[in-house]
Amino acid sequence: MPRVKGGTVTRKRRKRVLKLAKGYYGSKRTLFKTAKQQVMKSGQYAYRDRKQKKREFRKLWISRINAAARLNDMSYSKLMHGLKVAGIDINRKMLSDLAVHDEKAFSQLVTKAKEALK
Repeated sequence: MPRVKGGTVTRKRRKRVLKLAKGYYGSKRTLFKTAKQQVMKSGQYAYRDRKQKKREFRKLWISRINAAARLNDMSYSKLMHGLKVAGIDINRKMLSDLAVHDEKAFSQLVTKAKEALK
């Protein structure tokens, strides 16, 4: 059986990896072996951080809501419980946006939560 050289296939595979490694520092973008290792590691980081991004944003929203709630003499946990008792279904992202951009509307929600807790 004749020998088949896989030059075009190998070159295509290597070019694909090196294209993904564009912008990396030093040999990580030029040498195939190190580029392949870094591309694989970068993929792992990207997968992990897609999950972590959701956690980080939720933490940020809660911090903003808590800060705004304390300006209205209420804690975060009491505010969220009061909103639930009052039947106001609003997610943390929107509540955080109200706390930052529309303090008047946020304070109205706080008063509704306080009334529901009494």
